[in-house]
Amino acid sequence: MSEILATVNEWVWSKGLVFLCLAAGVFFSVRSRFLQVRHIKHMVVLLFKGEKSDSGVSSFQALAMSLAGRLGAGNIVGVATAIAFGGPGALFWMWAVAFLGASTSFVECTLGQIYKTKDPLTGEYRGGPAYYLSRAYAHTRASKAFRVYGLVFAFVTLMACGVLMPNIQSNSIAAAANNAWGIDKWLIGAITMLFLAFVVIGGVKRIANFAGAVVPVMALLYIAVAIIVVIVNISDVPETFRLIFSSAFGADAAFGAILGAAIMWGVKRGLYSNEAGQGTGPHAAAAAEVSHPAKQGLVQAFAVYIDTLFVCSATGFLILTTGAYRVFSGESVDGEIIADGGSLPAFVPNESEVGASYVQSGMDTLWNGAGASFVAISLAFFCFTTIVAYYYMAETNLRFLLGKATTKRFRFASTTLGGNLTLLLQLAICLSVLFGAMSDAKDAWALGDLGVGTMAWLNIIGILILQQPAFKALRDYESQRKMGADPIFEPRKLGIVGATFWETYTPPAQRVEEKQVV
Repeated sequence: MSEILATVNEWVWSKGLVFLCLAAGVFFSVRSRFLQVRHIKHMVVLLFKGEKSDSGVSSFQALAMSLAGRLGAGNIVGVATAIAFGGPGALFWMWAVAFLGASTSFVECTLGQIYKTKDPLTGEYRGGPAYYLSRAYAHTRASKAFRVYGLVFAFVTLMACGVLMPNIQSNSIAAAANNAWGIDKWLIGAITMLFLAFVVIGGVKRIANFAGAVVPVMALLYIAVAIIVVIVNISDVPETFRLIFSSAFGADAAFGAILGAAIMWGVKRGLYSNEAGQGTGPHAAAAAEVSHPAKQGLVQAFAVYIDTLFVCSATGFLILTTGAYRVFSGESVDGEIIADGGSLPAFVPNESEVGASYVQSGMDTLWNGAGASFVAISLAFFCFTTIVAYYYMAETNLRFLLGKATTKRFRFASTTLGGNLTLLLQLAICLSVLFGAMSDAKDAWALGDLGVGTMAWLNIIGILILQQPAFKALRDYESQRKMGADPIFEPRKLGIVGATFWETYTPPAQRVEEKQVV
């Protein structure tokens, strides 16, 4: 199985996908006139504005749901493996993917808002790549082709978020807990599974409330502790910066031979961490109650910064300044002699040997014996909220695949087809969590990489084709703001077809005013 997964991942994660991610980010950045820089102050303001309703969550809750999916094993274990296999320069390429990916995230999340709809079972907002892929060109001759494209993406996402990617998160929780306290992995998997069942059965609102309460606290606490560790090792920071930038471009003697590996692993783990272009962000973005799609697009663009530039950087500097990555000094690895003093080689014999243990070792330099426990607890929160977010995305795509059949009732029962299949999905993701906790780390990451890569191929190609409505929305939003108005989205005036939700939409504030008049 391991060999098959490795072969398939080589096809999916070819140089083509790396180029596609970077090229799309450059293109969207240039076309938007680098909105990730121009609007950064406004992004922060929007985080704490916006309303919620019976159908939609607030902008902040949508951001928290999105961050729940982004902040996970990729921020700790993913950064460690990127440095292990690609050298310190991989961290630079993670930054590059984040900066460029902010514009990609804006495009996909704005499209998610434009083409969102209401769930026929719950009345909650639903949206994502499957929705905009099938709706944006529904009025053209290519409608059938894009409908099929949307169905393919929905199926891939259902499998990736419901079965493949939760493995990584539960595996990381179990491995860190086992390393810190010696608890059996199967027991950690079982506990995680029970907590997951409690949260996901509560629906979108419970997921949003849970994410909004947990994500900001855990992210700030983890960053704060990581910064303290870096401050303690402040004398090593200048050398760390030099090492990151020199090895990123192949200029460092120890890492010069792995420039390609630095780019590949930096992009690979950067995309897994911040998910810009993968197509996961638009699901949470579509759930927000906003008066204009660009608002949530800008909020989600900032989420990429929070994930990679803040949390991943904290992990990277913690590992590099403490020297936790220097585990092969003076040894021969894959035929290469590693110089005394510490540079990690491009390839490590077994991927399961690196990961959370790097970060735990770094933390232990500050609190000997307590670092492993802190990282294990942090990973438990990071990864658990990510699994919850994965479930929400899987459920959204299940709804899309079922379409009108979602509300179909069985003749001899009061249940619906959508309700029954949702229960099966909940069972599947719970079993996936248990399986992942007991799996080998290398296989768990291979399954997750397969899901991430396949989704990214489909989504990035899709948004490159469908980008026009997102940039129409951006120009309209900027124009209304210049006139001093709180922007309201009217798709017909912009020539955007297929945004049926917005054609009859009334903002919550306006609904209150109308009631008061009556």
